[in-house]
Amino acid sequence: MEIRSVGVVGAGQMGNGIAHVMALAGYDVCLNDISQEALDKAVAQVTRNIDRQVSRGKVSQSDRDAAMARIRATLDLAEVAASDLVIEAATENEAVKHKIFEALVPKLQPHTILTSNTSSISITRLASRTDRPEKFMGFHFMNPVPVMQLVELIRGIATDQETYEACLAVVEKLGKTAASAEDFPAFIVNRILMPMINEAVYTLYEGVGNVTSIDMAMKLGTNHPMGPLELADFIGLDTCLAIMNVLHDGLADTKYRPCPLLTKYVEAGWLGRKTSRGFYDYRGEAPVPTR
Repeated sequence: MEIRSVGVVGAGQMGNGIAHVMALAGYDVCLNDISQEALDKAVAQVTRNIDRQVSRGKVSQSDRDAAMARIRATLDLAEVAASDLVIEAATENEAVKHKIFEALVPKLQPHTILTSNTSSISITRLASRTDRPEKFMGFHFMNPVPVMQLVELIRGIATDQETYEACLAVVEKLGKTAASAEDFPAFIVNRILMPMINEAVYTLYEGVGNVTSIDMAMKLGTNHPMGPLELADFIGLDTCLAIMNVLHDGLADTKYRPCPLLTKYVEAGWLGRKTSRGFYDYRGEAPVPTR
């Protein structure tokens, strides 16, 4: 099937990025959230990000105007359900995702493909709570969506080939590259990345190095563009902890045990950049390590 319209549920950092790239690629986008404030903030963020691309000569003014005209923000899930493809991009919480799908399913068109941008949760399990497990799959974008070239496509046990090929065609139209992953906890990228971040937190917890030395060591010693603690702050420490818990619970291996220091930061509400404090304090002119 040819996909012409895309619904995005969740207008946060990932959702507004998905809306941005879909609109630029020519899809009609319906962006949904639970509050008008969140929608207004998301549309403003997309506008700023596309304007930045225009200023750098990466997007023409006419393409920018056309893309913004394709984005419709709504509080009504029924409008999202009219789309050919729906991408759920809510918080990384399985109960929240189930509630969204329960509300969406009765309103969906028979042909609509339902997907989740989850970074770790079982696609098979999410699909089993819908009326279309064969038309359900994982559609995992990397953050920040407009910049990162990879999309993980994850088939659940029931996902059919037509659904996979339709989603693959969307990825290709976006000018991105798809990596096919099997439905195991955290898939490919986060199965490898999150234990590295967790180990960096253990290295800090055990006093092997401080925030500055750990990040500097990984940037200069392994040529990573960001240190693991800086990256954790960018992703969100609550998201990192949620994914580590999915790995630990799903694979029952102690090597995925979340570091107690990571848990402590999350309990303190120090979630990284989005709360202005994490492994760095972002409240001043330059980030300052908190340990």
